[in-house]
Amino acid sequence: MSIESKRSEALVYHAKPTPGKIKVVPTKKYATQRDLSLAYSPGVAEPCLEIEKNTADVYKYTAKGNLVAVISNGTAVLGLGDIGPEASKPVMEGKGLLFKIFADIDVFDIEVDTKDVDAFIETVKNIAPTFGGINLEDIKAPEAFEIERRLKEELDIPVMHDDQHGTAIISAAALLNALEITGKKIEEAKIVVSGAGAAAVSCTRLYKAFGAKAENIVMTDSKGVIRKDRDSLTVEKAEFATDRDLNELEDAMVDADVFIGLSMANLVTPDMLLTMSDDPIVFAMANPDPEIEYNLAVQTRKDVIMATGRSDHPNQVNNVLGFPFIFRGALDVRATGINEEMKMAAVKALAELAKEPVPEQVNIAYGETRLNFGKDYIIPKPFDPRLIAKVPPAVAKAAMESGVATEPITDWEKYEDELLERMGTDNKLVRLLLDRAKTNPKRVVFAEADHLDVLKAAQTVKEEGIAFPILLGRKDIILELMQEIDFDPSGIEIIDPKADEECERKNHYAKMYWEANKRKGITLYDAQRLLRERNYFAAMMVDRGDADALLSGYSRSYPTVVKPMLDLIGLAKGATRIATMNVMMTDKGPLFISDTSINIDPSSKELAKIAQMTARTVEMFGVKPIVAMISYANFGSSKHPSAEKVQDAVAYLHRYYPNLVVDGGLQMNFALNRRMRKDKFPFSKLNGKKVNTLIFPSLDAANSNYKLLSELNNAESIGPIMMGMNKPVHILQLGASVEEMINMAAVAVIDAQEKEKRERDLSLITKGVLQDLK
Repeated sequence: MSIESKRSEALVYHAKPTPGKIKVVPTKKYATQRDLSLAYSPGVAEPCLEIEKNTADVYKYTAKGNLVAVISNGTAVLGLGDIGPEASKPVMEGKGLLFKIFADIDVFDIEVDTKDVDAFIETVKNIAPTFGGINLEDIKAPEAFEIERRLKEELDIPVMHDDQHGTAIISAAALLNALEITGKKIEEAKIVVSGAGAAAVSCTRLYKAFGAKAENIVMTDSKGVIRKDRDSLTVEKAEFATDRDLNELEDAMVDADVFIGLSMANLVTPDMLLTMSDDPIVFAMANPDPEIEYNLAVQTRKDVIMATGRSDHPNQVNNVLGFPFIFRGALDVRATGINEEMKMAAVKALAELAKEPVPEQVNIAYGETRLNFGKDYIIPKPFDPRLIAKVPPAVAKAAMESGVATEPITDWEKYEDELLERMGTDNKLVRLLLDRAKTNPKRVVFAEADHLDVLKAAQTVKEEGIAFPILLGRKDIILELMQEIDFDPSGIEIIDPKADEECERKNHYAKMYWEANKRKGITLYDAQRLLRERNYFAAMMVDRGDADALLSGYSRSYPTVVKPMLDLIGLAKGATRIATMNVMMTDKGPLFISDTSINIDPSSKELAKIAQMTARTVEMFGVKPIVAMISYANFGSSKHPSAEKVQDAVAYLHRYYPNLVVDGGLQMNFALNRRMRKDKFPFSKLNGKKVNTLIFPSLDAANSNYKLLSELNNAESIGPIMMGMNKPVHILQLGASVEEMINMAAVAVIDAQEKEKRERDLSLITKGVLQDLK
């Protein structure tokens, strides 16, 4: 994609369908006149009077306790510099989005049109009663230091300048672990800091809080080493000035144990890296390009422990590991500030989490067999679901112990449950899905690539590294559309099954199909005719290994597309039938729903098989399946055959798959409401667990429910995902959106990855058995 196309895509993303990235939504009922009279006049007067009598009740009756202001004057926005308050607003909205999806914190972004420190502080103080916390953002140094210091002194709510402290907290956790791995002590470590802005100063102060010695620290800026004999030093730079005989970064790097980069790209050369001590620790955190490129660093020094700010290398120092969870913990104990003890508690929690066994969901997301604490894993991954339950409690406890908590937590187990429940609002699964596909992209056939939306999806899949698309359809139309959307065709395989140039391959496929089916009434002519049809051609490509997976169904009905797949691909070994599953991204987390497209009225045994296949597919997403078998009757309360078949399916699963967490039949409300289930059915295997997988007794129930969720709740859907097929083939819903097709391409890639892994494992087992026999 050209620079202009990327620019256009970014602008469309922020402008359509609704300008901006965040909105305000009601949290109370408003359907009736009675509701409205309670929400506003006259009912609203009652909480107003209560708050007048006791100001602290504002937390009881309003959203203040979960509301943070992200405030900037636009003087130091990302890498863009002083672009002004209006131009900073997209960034502030983006910060608000991160607060919400990682910690369920609501945000108002506030852009203040002043560079005057006193005016800025006065503005924030005047609006502070609205908020439970203040996140200062993208304010240039040295003004940022004074603004944060004074606001912390003058306000009684948490205030944090994330540009300073976010990087400090995450890098400190990484540094503690890196030092532990190398067997070095922070008190003895020689540290070089490149950069002297807000982040560099805050990082260095925090390292000192953990034991780093001032005499072992050298800080540099654009003029070289910050020395005590330099004129006109700011207060902050003077704090870290050295009297050692060093002038340039190159001098400071000699025998250094640690390099902290918060400056600009490519400042560190391989020669500098070679002068560092044994087992050097290099955090090159300039974005988007680090002070020394990751691959260059690890090729230069095999013993280096390397971290960057980038997601495409190990050890990403990402602020999103910190600020959402720090504010979450501070808000939840109604802290009057964010102090050093709370920041240090966050550092320790992050450092400890990296040493714990990593959930399979995280391993899957990052394409790892097993992430283990070591030089390539010194800090948790941003999508680790344990962060929400690990960091906020540590911060909250530190707030209580240091005396700034005004609403202490007493039941920590309940608090952890509440934190985990909050993350139901997040759609991390989609991001994990895409990231996992990118770890080992596969060749995916887009069988209807002469449709604009299909081609747009293929373009994104190619440019994001999710898959290598193979485009089927009329070549002239595809090339014309590619030019229209600025999709570079170089390196892309484009195939028209009806074109003369494909005659040889088409006849080869046809002969193979005929050989396999000639005793089933198929003639060679029939095979040649069928292979002109793109879905038969695409299926044969996958079946014969000329492609790894395929997507089709955008422009044709489901039954017409599924037939070629069944004819050519067939069932996987051991599978007795196929089924489909849709993943629904709801505000309570992902729900896996089966069977949404294939089995009209499955028998009890078929229903059990569908449940078992679905559970295995859920595990492919790195999620432990908690399965409810849905019925209109709870636990055999009806003797109608449609209810009894669900009971029989559950009994079969309990007998033959005892390790699968499954129960039913259950009505939908009891399946999804843990409290109701526990009260009425305390014997259920599902008690104490959050159901994430729903198996419906018929096609009309499953299909209607997933489409109802999609339409009424705007729940994003991934699917239908084909289960039980011998090869990775997936059929889209008619008229699927570009986003749905991208997600399904990722599913197809992961399906191919899993099938490849199973074949490899089976091959290794077979070889082992043969060797044993010999």
